[in-house]
Amino acid sequence: MKAFGVFEYMKKYRYENLFLCQDDRADFKAVIAIHSTALGPAAGGTRMWRYDSEMDAIEDALRLSRGMTNKYAAAGVNMGGGKAVIMADPKRKDREIIFRTLGQFINRLGGLFYTGEDVGTTLEDMEYIHMETPYVITLPQYLGGVGPISPLTAFGVIQGMRACAKAAFGSDDLKGRTVAVQGVGSVGSSMVEQLSEAGASLVITDLDREKVQALAERLGVRAVGLDEIFDVECDIFTPCALGAIINDQTIPRLKCRVVCGAANNQLKEERHGDMLEERGIVYGPDYIVNAGGAVYDSDRLVGGVNLERGRQKVARIYQTTEKVLDLARDKGIPTYRAADLVAQERIVAVSHIKRSSGSREVR
Repeated sequence: MKAFGVFEYMKKYRYENLFLCQDDRADFKAVIAIHSTALGPAAGGTRMWRYDSEMDAIEDALRLSRGMTNKYAAAGVNMGGGKAVIMADPKRKDREIIFRTLGQFINRLGGLFYTGEDVGTTLEDMEYIHMETPYVITLPQYLGGVGPISPLTAFGVIQGMRACAKAAFGSDDLKGRTVAVQGVGSVGSSMVEQLSEAGASLVITDLDREKVQALAERLGVRAVGLDEIFDVECDIFTPCALGAIINDQTIPRLKCRVVCGAANNQLKEERHGDMLEERGIVYGPDYIVNAGGAVYDSDRLVGGVNLERGRQKVARIYQTTEKVLDLARDKGIPTYRAADLVAQERIVAVSHIKRSSGSREVR
């Protein structure tokens, strides 16, 4: 997406708003993208990352917010899609200033956008945002939230993985399956632990070599280099880092039957979903399988904190993934297209109710 194509891009995918936020005193630059409020207020995590350019940050926010629209819609949650990205080193130390500044910008939107954790941010950062605005979903339990959501995001991905395994291998049992996990951050490491408990054979990698080595030694799993992971012979390839990892260069190298992971926007371009289909690789669309954290922590907005109810809702990702896989098979289309159909079907069916109510409240 080129600089002069922002409005064209927004028109093509029906975005509602794009906010550019800056504060020189705080050395703060951020982007808030609102894709849709058709089902309810927009929601999405806050990502903190060192982008190569301002346009890269804008594009990331836009793509991620559209994914959130589809994620909430397909998961049956009455919220729309949004995303915030802060253009900064995720290791910056002046966290309070940065996130309270973002909180002020979010508060000015008056409930149009709710946020939570994402790549480069923590629960403590959410507390800082919450000092300036009530529109924060992900919070520790002592502030009325559900606490850490990474384990539930990982749990949800594994439910999707099981459904994909059933389609590929005839059984959803992951015991003995070789799973290559790219990225062992908060979600990836939790996934490795849960898969290890399920009896899977794990191969892992991450930019943080010390973390990889510690996890490998503790769980007795195999560690490989960042680039080696694409050549690992495995049953399931699991992207759990940044997006665009499924592309022209990596697809020919994959030696798996299933791609299913926690990373957002795994397909660099939509045609890469077609390429996976042509190779006979079952793809679990990212926003379908990684919706667990979003489902879990947003559940309290409509019924108060109930951890077991939230977990049961996350478990339904298995059935949602099956629905997508069945639709793809019946229509003869790639799974990423089937996922879009499932999401759009619900948006069309439900959005008129929200419009007639004239309210963006979460219900």
